[in-house]
Amino acid sequence: MEKQKRLISRLSIVVIGLFLLGFVVAYKLVYLQLAEGETYKLLAEKTTIKNFEIQPIRGNIYAHDGSLLATSVPRYTIHFDAATVTTARFQKNVDALADSLAALLGNSSNSYRKLLIDAHKRQHRYKRIARDLSFGQLNRLRAFPLFRLGGVRGGLIVDRKTVRERPLGKIAERTIGYEQQQPDGSYLRVGLEGAFGDDLRGIPGLQLRQKIANGEWKPLSDSYLQEPQDGYDIRTTIDVNIQDVTHHALLGALENFEAEHGTAIVMETQTGAIRAVANLGRTEEGKYYEKLNYAIGESHEPGSTFKLMALVAALEDKVVDTTSVIDTKNGELTFYGKYVVRDSRRGGYGKITLSEVFERSSNTGMVQAIYNNYKSKPEQFVNRLMNMGLHEPLGLPVVGEGQPKIPHPDKPGWDGLDLPWMAYGYGVSLTPMQTLAFYNAIANDGVMLRPRFLERIESTRNNEQHQPQREVINPSICSKETIGKAKMMLKGVVEKPWGTAHNIYNSNFAISGKTGTSQVDYTTDQMQYVSSFVGYFPSDRPKYSCIVVIHRPNKEKGYFGNQVAAPVFQTIAHKLYSSIPRETIITQERFTELIALQKEVNLTAGKIEKSSEDKQNQS
Repeated sequence: MEKQKRLISRLSIVVIGLFLLGFVVAYKLVYLQLAEGETYKLLAEKTTIKNFEIQPIRGNIYAHDGSLLATSVPRYTIHFDAATVTTARFQKNVDALADSLAALLGNSSNSYRKLLIDAHKRQHRYKRIARDLSFGQLNRLRAFPLFRLGGVRGGLIVDRKTVRERPLGKIAERTIGYEQQQPDGSYLRVGLEGAFGDDLRGIPGLQLRQKIANGEWKPLSDSYLQEPQDGYDIRTTIDVNIQDVTHHALLGALENFEAEHGTAIVMETQTGAIRAVANLGRTEEGKYYEKLNYAIGESHEPGSTFKLMALVAALEDKVVDTTSVIDTKNGELTFYGKYVVRDSRRGGYGKITLSEVFERSSNTGMVQAIYNNYKSKPEQFVNRLMNMGLHEPLGLPVVGEGQPKIPHPDKPGWDGLDLPWMAYGYGVSLTPMQTLAFYNAIANDGVMLRPRFLERIESTRNNEQHQPQREVINPSICSKETIGKAKMMLKGVVEKPWGTAHNIYNSNFAISGKTGTSQVDYTTDQMQYVSSFVGYFPSDRPKYSCIVVIHRPNKEKGYFGNQVAAPVFQTIAHKLYSSIPRETIITQERFTELIALQKEVNLTAGKIEKSSEDKQNQS
């Protein structure tokens, strides 16, 4: 009996406990529904509905003449929400919709019918129908049976994305570049796309999307909470025709000499506008494409093209003159009993003037001109180079400019060989664009300009335009007297029979410039060469400056600057020359003759007119 009482007592406790637990659960449910229901409802909506950032259409990049270099093209992906379409409406339209999709997209009508029926049977909320449609295809699809009813009644879901296209293909690909957003929100910037990314990018919009099965998000409607604002367009200084000429001239030389890579740049002398940049590197298959931006990013020892900078410094300091006579010492000089400077011509050139030293590109002559006059004061020579701005980057908007190197006696590492090395372009380092900017300054009467790629920024939204002006880095790199002497020698490199670039001389068209043949890997058994030519044309009234640099040509086919690089320069110059307006200079004597001839023509015309009037009167 006692045992039975204890059992009843325990059951009573359990029942009371269950009753109290049920009461608490019921109370909590009522409380959550009435007191905090709205809060949890909002929380649920936040986890199933949220704003998605919609990227705007990126601005276009145009060439100087208005040709498209890069553009954003919208592409559309179509999904079908079968759950929003009634069975009756679906069955009424499915066959016609399948036929329309087949006509637009190319697959069979039966395949689309099966896809749609399966989606409706399984009540798919986000079944993909097509992707990468153009805007024209999208407009046609919106008129199809069922889809014409829109998103709710017709189940049509449209997702938009933009893709970047380059109408010129691989030409100037590295110059045009790209911009990629990194996981941390920063941007990887390459070329013009990266340089002007802030203007091109635009302002993102917002669109509400709902989370559905499989972690996918579908738009709640085709409209946006905030319309994306498209980016600004930019018009560059690149000239499509000049770019094409430059690209193919460089490509031909690279293929002919089986070179590793090369670059060519064309700059407008008086404005600093870059009209063409070609950067071509060789693949393992021996083909060439726009691999890296060598023109801006690759800093290297320029070799003999640096002789102009060294000579301008010496002329400006008046320690030498173009008429100074220098003994080339049988083509060989020795420093500290082991370092040897040699001329490319065995036996040297004898005693020649400094201008001929430059025109023949005599290493021994240049080294003596610099070393003999600055060995006790090397800082004066280097300071002169720095006064011309050679130690500073150009400050280009394109990311990745190589850092120039100009050794200084006050800095660690300077030794007795640095001065003779610098005289003929070793121990220093410049990019092709930095070298070209200096030569362009000579052509531009001493005014050094910052190379520019941007002509203007424009917006189709509000017709805004921003047009940057040319930027002067140095209004006068040296005196007019030195400029005149430098121009004379640069012209002589091509015109003089002994000039290193006489092979590209043309009596009808004057080119000025300097060859360069620098050694690389010269401390190893695998020594290679860099061939270059830099200058401007026409010599007397420069319109363009240009540089061609070709790395590691096949030595068996040729490696001197006049063999490898100068003919590329010549091809570019001659093709551009035909587009340069010519000015006819009329002497005073010829002007008087033309005036007299015009009077005679007018007099004759008057007599003919009077004779015609007399005949009419008689009749």
